[in-house]
Amino acid sequence: MKKIVYAAFFMAAVVPAAAQDTYESARLLGEDLNGTARYVGMGGAMEALGADISTIGSNPAGIGLFRHSTVSMTLGLVSQQDAQKFDGLGKTNMSFDQIGFVYSTRMSSTSYLNFAFNYHKSRNFDQILSAANRLKDVSSNALSYNKAARGNVMSGGYDLDFNNDGDLVGWETSTSDYRSQTFSTLDYLNANAVLLDADYKNLMDKGEPYIFDLAADEFAFDRSHRGWINDYDFNISGNENDRFFWGVTIGLHSVNYKGYSQYTEGMVTSTGRDAGVISYGDERKIKGFGGDVTAGIIFRPIETSPFRIGLTISTPTFYDLTTNNYTEIVNGSDYGCYDYGSDDEEYKFKLFTPWKFGLSLGHTVGNNLALGASYEFSDYGATRNRINDGWDRYGNEDSYTDEPMKRNTETSLKGVHTLKVGAEFKPIPEMAVRFGYNYVSAAYEEDGYRNMMLDSPGVMYASTADYTNWKSTNRLTAGLGFKAGNMNIDLAYQYSATDGDFYPFQQYDSYAVGATSVSNKRHQVLLTLGYTF
Repeated sequence: MKKIVYAAFFMAAVVPAAAQDTYESARLLGEDLNGTARYVGMGGAMEALGADISTIGSNPAGIGLFRHSTVSMTLGLVSQQDAQKFDGLGKTNMSFDQIGFVYSTRMSSTSYLNFAFNYHKSRNFDQILSAANRLKDVSSNALSYNKAARGNVMSGGYDLDFNNDGDLVGWETSTSDYRSQTFSTLDYLNANAVLLDADYKNLMDKGEPYIFDLAADEFAFDRSHRGWINDYDFNISGNENDRFFWGVTIGLHSVNYKGYSQYTEGMVTSTGRDAGVISYGDERKIKGFGGDVTAGIIFRPIETSPFRIGLTISTPTFYDLTTNNYTEIVNGSDYGCYDYGSDDEEYKFKLFTPWKFGLSLGHTVGNNLALGASYEFSDYGATRNRINDGWDRYGNEDSYTDEPMKRNTETSLKGVHTLKVGAEFKPIPEMAVRFGYNYVSAAYEEDGYRNMMLDSPGVMYASTADYTNWKSTNRLTAGLGFKAGNMNIDLAYQYSATDGDFYPFQQYDSYAVGATSVSNKRHQVLLTLGYTF
């Protein structure tokens, strides 16, 4: 008979080295299309046109086109389509998106030296993700059982046995004293609450199996994402004879992410009889800081033409992060040893994002029409999860690449292409009409997956097993601008749509786990107030 007691499980034999897994780290990659209403209204295609403070991070040379000092502030409203409120997060939320200034100094009749600072929200994590589907002969606890059946870390599993505190732990081998890094937080909860038979002591005395797995016939999943990545950009830029523009931006990035998920499986016996439900609740937070440098140029190849070309390069963002989770399992099935188990962890890790390269074109026709196009490339497969490894001789925290996770990243993520096109038309000098299109290719390989059998700290500290292979993103934008004296008011609307394939956990052996279609469709409205002096 199952014990009706509170069982608080705590991870055993924890090692100081820690890293994050590919899919958790991928949340921090890329940017939303966000900034001033003018920038968003043109689809972000202003890297060669410049003279907008939002180009400070995408092409710093764009700040060199300012001939007057300016200050601006942007507020926004973001609404997720087809979402139901979960964990107190609604589908519509306010956002403070940008505030910054440019200080322009004339060096000669045709040259300027400019300084700028801008804050903007490069990622708004607010999102509700929901999925539900049927399952056949698979379950979360069965994955944990399958890894135990593999027997050791070399085959992607572990040897499941008791530690000195009487908790089931996955060891590297049957003779090892070291906990296997393939044995995750989720495995720990499954092993002790579900896999372990309530009558395991008598079964052990009789030499009979004392662990077993259950299959599920359906699942339901909900997760709320909250938080942001805030960018603080410091820029110096210049204008040489109105033909060559240059700029350098030092970017500081603040991460504040919080996600809460509930995952429930309907369990069945080997004969298909209903065996109750098992639920998992997980709260994860990621906080920390990062830094990078972006350099860019804009030049007019033909002196008599306003046509210009922009080039940019951005270093990786070097993140120093802390993550913590609180995870619980509620075993409402007819089987297993305990009704409840919980665990919490906290650790530090480093993440290095890939390099980014950009090419842009811009052209103006008189004072009435501006046209822009931009292309960016970044190889997400080159992202590096880093394991903290003490301190170097200079007193700096040292780290090294998580090699198994590196290989998983290279096979699950790929190069991302971003295309932006936009236009601005002024029917009268005091009014502007804008349109834009923004396309971001898929970052995930179709057959990429979150591998919970890697010999990696990123797996050992994982408290969930779900993942989503998001596809390409399409954004349509429009905007209006009004100018009265030194004041300007800009409005923009953006529609963004991304589809994806959700999996509650990976396929294991011959047991298939089908994809569930999900989507993230968002509407955004932006208002920018600016003053030029």
